[in-house]
Amino acid sequence: MADPVTRLAYQTLQQGKSLVGLAHKEVSTKLMELLAPQGAPKTVPIPPEMQSELQAAYQQLLDTDWQEAEQGLYPTSLLFDAPWLDWASRYPLVWLDMPSTWSRRSERNVHDLPQQINRDDYPDYYLQNFHHQTDGYLSDHSASLYDLQVEILFNGTAEPMRRRVIKPLVQGLRAFADRSPSQLRVLDVATGTGRTLHQLRAALPQAQLVGLDLSPAYLRQANRWLSQLPSELPQLVQGNAEAMPFAESSMQAITCVFLLHELPAEARQNVLNECFRVLEPGGVLVLADSVQMADSPQFQPAMENFRRVFHEPYYRDYIGDDIEARLSEAGFTAIRAESHLMTRVWRATKP
Repeated sequence: MADPVTRLAYQTLQQGKSLVGLAHKEVSTKLMELLAPQGAPKTVPIPPEMQSELQAAYQQLLDTDWQEAEQGLYPTSLLFDAPWLDWASRYPLVWLDMPSTWSRRSERNVHDLPQQINRDDYPDYYLQNFHHQTDGYLSDHSASLYDLQVEILFNGTAEPMRRRVIKPLVQGLRAFADRSPSQLRVLDVATGTGRTLHQLRAALPQAQLVGLDLSPAYLRQANRWLSQLPSELPQLVQGNAEAMPFAESSMQAITCVFLLHELPAEARQNVLNECFRVLEPGGVLVLADSVQMADSPQFQPAMENFRRVFHEPYYRDYIGDDIEARLSEAGFTAIRAESHLMTRVWRATKP
C-alpha cells in the first residue's frame, strides 16, 4: 500500500488544480461580461444540491483514481505526471487568445479557420471552431494550447477522467492472455495531442500503441509530447475515424476519448462501425465521453451550460443519443457502462 503522505500529496495537488480552474473561469467570465457584453453567454443557474452532487462525484473520482493505481493498473507516479513547466509557460498565451475567442462568440463566427488548409481533406462537420477556439483543430497554435485549456475546463480532472479507460481496457485484453504483451496492438481513435496514449503507455509499457487523428497539427503536438517518454514512441497516423486506414481485425483493443459528442449522429455510427471492423474477434472497445441525460439527469444544468458557453454543435444530440444501441447496431456485445464525474465510460466486445 502506498505511503499515506503520497496520497495526501495527490489529494492536495488535485484540489489545487481545481481551485486554479475555478479561479480562471471566474475571472475570465467577469472580464468577458465587462469587455464583450454582447458575447457573454447566458447560462442557467446551478442549484445548490447539484453543487453537492458534483463535489461527491469529484471525490469519488479521485478515490477511484488512487485505488486503481494502488491495484497496479498503472504506476502511482502517473497521478503526478503532467508537463507543468510547459503548461505554465503557455498559460499567458491562453489569456492572449481570449479576445479572439470572445469575438467569435459575439459574432457567432464558427468558421474562422486558417486559410491555408485544404478544405477537401476534411468532412464538412469538422470545418468549424469547436469550443470557439482559434483555428478549430487545424493549427499548431490550437494544438499547443488545447491540453491546458481542457485542464482548466475540467478543473484539473481531465487526466483522472481519461484514466478511467485503463481498467476496462486491461480487463478486455485478458481475452488475449495467451499472447505476449508485445503482440498486442491498441489503437487510440481521435488521439489528439496524445494525452490518452501517454496514460496507456504507462499502463501497457510493452504493447504496440497506435494513435489516429484527423488533424496533422494535433499529431505534431502529440509527437512532441510523446517523444519525451523514455519508452517506445507510439505510431501516429493521420486519418478519418469514419474510414480508418487499418486492416480488418488488426487491433486487439481500441480506446476513444471525448470524440463522440463532437460528431453528428451519422458520423458517430460510422466511427463505431469502423471500430468493430478493425477489432479482432474477442477485442475490446472502450469509449469515454460526456455523461448523458439518461445516466446523469442530476447534472442537466452543467450539460446545458457546457453547450451554451462553448460552440458544441452536436452536443445536444449526443446527450440524448443511445450509445448502447449504436454499439449493438455496430455488432458489439457484452456492453457495460459507468459514470465518473462528468465522463461516461463504455466497454464493448467484438464477439
